[in-house]
Amino acid sequence: MKGSRLTAPLVGLAAALTLTACGVPPTGVIEAGEPASGMFSPAPRPTAPVVVSLYFLRDGDPTAYPRELEEPADLGAVVGRLFGGPTASEAETATTALPRLKRALDVTAGGDAVSVQLPDGLAPLSQPAMLQLACTVARASTSFAALPADPEPGGTSTASPAEAQRPPAYTSVRVLGDGWTMTQSADACPGLP
Repeated sequence: MKGSRLTAPLVGLAAALTLTACGVPPTGVIEAGEPASGMFSPAPRPTAPVVVSLYFLRDGDPTAYPRELEEPADLGAVVGRLFGGPTASEAETATTALPRLKRALDVTAGGDAVSVQLPDGLAPLSQPAMLQLACTVARASTSFAALPADPEPGGTSTASPAEAQRPPAYTSVRVLGDGWTMTQSADACPGLP
């Protein structure tokens, strides 16, 4: 019994010596602003819907069908919707020569052409399918505002305000498949300048 009464004060003294030996001086309350309130993430800004024209076939001819896109509109989203085929109401008058694809495609733009990489195993597209794709891309590219031109080192833009707002004009589409490549111009698209 005598040993346990002596052990408790010695353990307390050892703990006190250990804490004071670490070199942290005692301090009072330090005022350092407002208390932490957790992580803050700004709410995403709602985007305004954009109406684009998807070209489906009506009696074998490419025809524009307006479609409203809620998500951020870009060429990849537009091409994805085109490959999704016509809606039930559009299917009353529209067909498609494009294969129905559910997954996202790799869509890139450069110069005056848009490239679409298809999944492996698909056969080359037909001429009506290529025309659907070229017309949709050409029309959609005029629906989106272009990014402003890169400023010069001094901070001034190299383009006039009208040029900075002009959307890029994609006049052809290149489709890359499993061992094949096809290119289609939008020159034969109805309703395009």
